[in-house]
Amino acid sequence: MKLNRETAPDLLLIAAYDAGSFSINGQRHATSLILTPETVQDWPVAGFTALRAEDLLSVCVLKPSLVLLGTGMRQHFPAPAILRPLIEAGIGFEIMDTGSACRTYNLLAGEGRNVAAALLLDPPGASVVHDVAARS
Repeated sequence: MKLNRETAPDLLLIAAYDAGSFSINGQRHATSLILTPETVQDWPVAGFTALRAEDLLSVCVLKPSLVLLGTGMRQHFPAPAILRPLIEAGIGFEIMDTGSACRTYNLLAGEGRNVAAALLLDPPGASVVHDVAARS
């Protein structure tokens, strides 16, 4: 009996990440980004301390049911005022470290959920590569 889950071949999934990039479907992305199962876009936010409410408007226009905000190698909680665009749009959100956000995104995207991952890179410094698939 085969128990492997089948996913659409064009589904955008995260294979690995490090402090300076993400690997999505074989392509390296060296910026913070917003990812849905169908689209990936650069997100010009220079890390958690630079995050502002206006930055989340880029996520809101995608109209996901849930946003996973990856705050870098460590979990940081933004001020409620920063999350206001998501709250006012009625979009659910979870705040987690980037590794957890990547793994959770892959799981939910594979289930066909209407999810977006807003993933922040840490400032230069850490260089550990994390294989997302090995932990899923």
